[in-house]
Order: sequence, then C-alpha cells, then structure tokens
Amino acid sequence: MKIELFSFCDFAQENNGKLTIVGTFDTIIARSFPCVHPQLSVVIRIRFDLWEFSHHKFMIETRDINGDMCMDPIQGALSVNGVGNATAVSHLLFTISNLNFKNNSMINFVLFVDDKELASIPLYVRKAGRN
Repeated sequence: MKIELFSFCDFAQENNGKLTIVGTFDTIIARSFPCVHPQLSVVIRIRFDLWEFSHHKFMIETRDINGDMCMDPIQGALSVNGVGNATAVSHLLFTISNLNFKNNSMINFVLFVDDKELASIPLYVRKAGRN
C-alpha cells in the first residue's frame, strides 16, 4: 500500500470515488493565544495492490513536539475491493472542529494501517507576524 495523499485542507468531500479538496495547508496563523481553530479537514488517499484487497484497520494519532497525545485517536476500518483493476484506492476524510492551541506548536498527525505506521504530516501553529 502507498500513501498518495495526506493533507490538511479547508474542505474535502468524496463523490463516487472522486475527491474534491479545497485549500490545502500545513500552518495555522493565530492572531493571539490561546486560540481556537474552528474547523479543518484531513484527507488521505491510499492505493492498495491486488494482494492487499481485504479489510484493514486504521488509526490516526496526534502528538505534539514532546510526543504527548493532543486528542483522542481517530480509529476505524476500511474494506478494499477491486473493480477489475490491479490496484484500488480508499479515501479517508475527517473534519476536526474547535482545535484549541495555547501557544506556538507543532502537532504531528501519524497514520497507522494494520498497526503499521505508514505516514505522518506536521500541523504548525504560529502567531501572526512571526517568520
């Protein structure tokens, strides 16, 4: 299996296997701290080879720069079925609301499939005006 896409965005949806993604980013700019980010979406596209078609479990953990959990893990299962092709894709889309930040930080979103870490992406939070 390969991760083809793993990103934060303003909006994401899937319609009949087609992804629509609006406003990808990796940094949130806050005017002041503490702050609340009203909403973001996480979108993941995983490509599976023929021999990987089956049921898989996934989990996304969020850890700060010290390795501490930032929110409860996102967990679930997916079923990969081919349609006559040698590969198939599965999309995972999540909307997260009201993320609280006390100060400048970095949160790592880590994707596990079948208890194996496959990928991670950072979400940076910084105060406006800092370069």
